[in-house]
Amino acid sequence: MRASQIMPRLEHTGRLLLLIVLIGVWGMGEVSPAAAQDTGTGAFARLGFGARGMALGNALVADPSADVSPHYNPALLPSASGQRISASAALLSFDRELQFLEFTAPLGPTAGIGLSLTHAGVNDIDGRNADGARTETLSTDEFALSLAFGNRFADRVSVGTALTLYQSNLVPEVDPVRGFGIDIGVGVQATDRLHLAATVNDLLARYEWDASPIGGGSHTDRFPLRVRLGASYTLLGERLRLLGEVESRYTTRERRGTGVLVTSTGPQQQTRTESFRRHDLRGRLGASFRAVEILSVRAGVDRVGVDGTSGLRPSAGFGVRQAIGDLDLRISYTATLEPYVRTVMNTGTVELFL
Repeated sequence: MRASQIMPRLEHTGRLLLLIVLIGVWGMGEVSPAAAQDTGTGAFARLGFGARGMALGNALVADPSADVSPHYNPALLPSASGQRISASAALLSFDRELQFLEFTAPLGPTAGIGLSLTHAGVNDIDGRNADGARTETLSTDEFALSLAFGNRFADRVSVGTALTLYQSNLVPEVDPVRGFGIDIGVGVQATDRLHLAATVNDLLARYEWDASPIGGGSHTDRFPLRVRLGASYTLLGERLRLLGEVESRYTTRERRGTGVLVTSTGPQQQTRTESFRRHDLRGRLGASFRAVEILSVRAGVDRVGVDGTSGLRPSAGFGVRQAIGDLDLRISYTATLEPYVRTVMNTGTVELFL
């Protein structure tokens, strides 16, 4: 079979695969796992990375665009067009804050590297003693420092990995706790229009707490292990891009209970701890349209399949670009409707290409 016959068949198959992903994601809206709320360990590192990603519903695991945050898939780094510095900040309700700082650059003809820092926190927490009297104002901080590398093997296949150091500061009397996670990603350019990808996120990541300074004990909180599969397809001369992905999430929990153990000296009360694993599915959809050369409009929805419509996180935004001498400046804005509380998170990103 000639190459001219193979490529149209690949593209037709690719369109079917993307359609399956999109139908699967949308069909998840009929599922309502009440336990699937994203309140687990390290939740701040799963809100999204920058205004563009959030506007597209964070469905960027298979986005073939140049200069995508490696947090979505480190295998996307080989597409970096040049050295890029990106800074983002989000305005949230309830005294929460979220910021990102990122640098990506190509390495040789087939590789790319990325370095990023994420910070999240809550301020103005009202501290009170056992009698209810106000004592102090508290705050919390969480950080994620990530180093990512990706390389293209052959013309259409790329592989990447990211190493992330997490830190959480919750209580002043307890030392900050740290954890280490690994992401692994792969991307396949199936056709000129279709891109497929998969990642495994937060391997080995966990916090090991020691609360003995405040009269507590030791405890381990594991990050959810996430497996993500996605696809993207471009239309109208690459002016329109559709994205979709499905995430399979595995969360390890501990359950404590008490019982009576009969011994030779008589019955004794015993506390037992057992671990169990919870699994849930969720999906994401996104679409981007380049209206004119300097303006793109975006929309998406995250958390499809989480608690019905109450758990959805829809978003919309835009991005503009302007050349300043030899520099390329891009500014993006996104408004995200948060689940359950229905407040709006405003996110802005400034990118500078050197």
